[in-house]
Amino acid sequence: MGEAAVHDDPVATFEVERPRLRALAYRMLGTLGDAEDAVQDTYLRWHRTDRGAVRTPQAWLVSACTRICIDRLRRARTERAAYIGPWLPEPMIVETQESSTLDDTLSLAFLVVLERLSPSERAAWLLHEAFEYDYPEIARALEKSEAACRQLVSRARRHLKEARPRFAPDRSQADALAARFALACARGDRAALMELLAPGAELWSDGGGKALAALNVITGADRVMRFMVGVTRKQPLGLRSMPARINGMPGVVGYVEHAPRFTLSLDIVDGRIAGVYIVRNPDKLKHLPAAA
Repeated sequence: MGEAAVHDDPVATFEVERPRLRALAYRMLGTLGDAEDAVQDTYLRWHRTDRGAVRTPQAWLVSACTRICIDRLRRARTERAAYIGPWLPEPMIVETQESSTLDDTLSLAFLVVLERLSPSERAAWLLHEAFEYDYPEIARALEKSEAACRQLVSRARRHLKEARPRFAPDRSQADALAARFALACARGDRAALMELLAPGAELWSDGGGKALAALNVITGADRVMRFMVGVTRKQPLGLRSMPARINGMPGVVGYVEHAPRFTLSLDIVDGRIAGVYIVRNPDKLKHLPAAA
């Protein structure tokens, strides 16, 4: 189908942009269901609008999706404040993305940091840094002045810089370190775990009140090591841990009778494990494929 034909067909035009909208919505909202709902709402608005007055469909769709996500995120924050234990985004098994820049923003560790931003800061930063929109485009999307958008991006950049380094480690090195971590956990090797964990390592465990999990973030290499040794000893019979790229980062999916029971992914900074992210809430695992 030619370029003009796509532009003339509203459904085809939307489908061309769907992957970009989904990528934006997931990074804004952190859950696949909410992201899909936001994309669907964007389609409904696209279907109802006077498309003859739209000069650039891509910009219109991204703007509409961004505003929908901001509204949804504001409502979701009230729900997340009442969540039982630490809240983590829904994990995805993802090998590669559109670009290295998008890869950098996909890990659970980075999405957790994005939760610290206001909805508008989050949107402005993602559009500018991850999706490479210029300030006039961001201003139209957020319905704010360019100066206000520059301030939003600046504040967001400052918060993110304070929280964590931006770039992901070399994949082969990260995978090797993850394999050593898994072996040390299986053996209960406390010394090896302490060597792998950064002194200020954090462990986030999301059960949502529906599965056993730590009710607070565990901080410090010694405490994280003790937690991992303890939970590894208590794993159910028949558990199979299969290596996977969780949101593009090294990790595993734990299966019992072909059903996913947890995901674990690692945040690696300067050659050591800075974060361990475990999702056990069954509602956040039901979209994962069953084991063969």
